[in-house]
Amino acid sequence: MKKRIKMGMVGGGEGAFIGEIHRISARLDNEIELVCGALSSCPQLAISSGENLGLSRIYSSYQEMIKEEKKLPQEEKMDFVVIVTPNHFHFPVAKMAIENGFSVLSDKPATLSLEEARNLHSLLEKTGKIYGITYNYSGYPLIQEARKMVAEGKLGKIRKVLVEYSQAWLATPLEREEHKQASWRTDPSRAGLAGCMGDIGSHSFHLSEFVSGLKIKEVAADLSSFVPERKLDDDGAVLLRLEDGARGVLSASQIAVGEENRLRLCVYGEKGGLEWEQKDPNTLLFKPLDSPIQVLRAGMPYLSKEAEAFSRLPASHPEGYIEAFANLYKEFALALREENSRDKKENNFPSILEALRGMAFIEAVVESSKQNSIWIPIKE
Repeated sequence: MKKRIKMGMVGGGEGAFIGEIHRISARLDNEIELVCGALSSCPQLAISSGENLGLSRIYSSYQEMIKEEKKLPQEEKMDFVVIVTPNHFHFPVAKMAIENGFSVLSDKPATLSLEEARNLHSLLEKTGKIYGITYNYSGYPLIQEARKMVAEGKLGKIRKVLVEYSQAWLATPLEREEHKQASWRTDPSRAGLAGCMGDIGSHSFHLSEFVSGLKIKEVAADLSSFVPERKLDDDGAVLLRLEDGARGVLSASQIAVGEENRLRLCVYGEKGGLEWEQKDPNTLLFKPLDSPIQVLRAGMPYLSKEAEAFSRLPASHPEGYIEAFANLYKEFALALREENSRDKKENNFPSILEALRGMAFIEAVVESSKQNSIWIPIKE
């Protein structure tokens, strides 16, 4: 019988939103089991959260978890650490885990700075451990299809990329009302250089590069904090200069009243365009030059093998956010199983390279906005 891969979780305890999303996603394919956790920086909450989940190995800190798990026999100890904490814990947890022989799957952004992300990259090159970052929107089947269509030249040379991610949840000063999620996401010491752009703008950046196949070379950004006394941006617009002369516009907002999670991507080339929106993730519109619009649907036999590999249900059955997350977990589990194999396939999940790109983007847009929206190159 195939043994399941053993996961240890840092963060994601009582009152956390994303922790349960990760736990559900990780177990969806029966590849992974949660065996231990340090689920809160508060020791008492860490213990009670672990007890509520029925964990047998509960730790009061991530340092204790990593040290104690390392001592266990190979067949018992965790195989990797998933990090679902506020941003300021991402780097120290990942660094300690990798140094002690554990692979890492981290929520985004990877770190608080590009320099920290570079340190992780160097550490991974020395140790050979596996690192993934949950830019989970790349896990949708039709995002995989869109990427494949662009790569096959069906749109011709790419000219324009438009991406929008709009939310309303920070339209009021929730951070002053002891709202747990708002309090840390608007705090520079815990969230990092950017608020909205670090939280959802980084998703938009990754999606733009992932589907277009082009790196964004320069940005000109205008970031705003509309809620009085808020320390980090809650809205922003960014002009993009991509490789091969392509251009783009990235818009991200958390004060867009009336919006839920409006994520929309359009890619335009010389021969056609693509349009995808998360509120209807099973539909991809292909708009060929001088031909009728084609409506592509998830689960259909005409899709590519890449989209088929990320489809779980028959056509017309909704697949969404958790399934997209689970696809990344499935691919990460496969990479762990192949870690010591000579016959390795190319990873199909965002890695430390995408983590580096995300941090470079965040630093560039913050710097551009500070300098009155001048063009700033994204560091390699």
